[in-house]
Amino acid sequence: MHEWAALERVIVFDGMCNWCNAWVNFTMARDRGHFRFATLQSDKGQALLSLLELPLQNFETFLLLERGHVFTKSTAALRIARQLSGGWPLLYGFILMPRWLRDMLYDCVARHRYRLMGKSERCRIPTAEERSRFV
Repeated sequence: MHEWAALERVIVFDGMCNWCNAWVNFTMARDRGHFRFATLQSDKGQALLSLLELPLQNFETFLLLERGHVFTKSTAALRIARQLSGGWPLLYGFILMPRWLRDMLYDCVARHRYRLMGKSERCRIPTAEERSRFV
């Protein structure tokens, strides 16, 4: 069992992707402290990817670790939206769509994320206020 399995909810994301970083900021502002965060590029993130037999460099998805389960792509995004404040939990209704269709839409955005919002030269470094939220 991975060391993160005991944590309630952890989002593991591409720390160099500006789209992903904006999404993490959006989530942190609305999640009522439910989630912790880590980057896919970190040593722990790389170990987790290796354990799950996912690509170690060309990231196809982010991960949601929730109570010992791993969720990816659209399922992860919808499970996160369900935990946010405001009207965002209503998006969870899209879970009723076939997963292949949801993931096809997810893959389209993921494939173009660097073109849409760019890529940082370095991995995200949490601010002092955010540090307690990062694994």
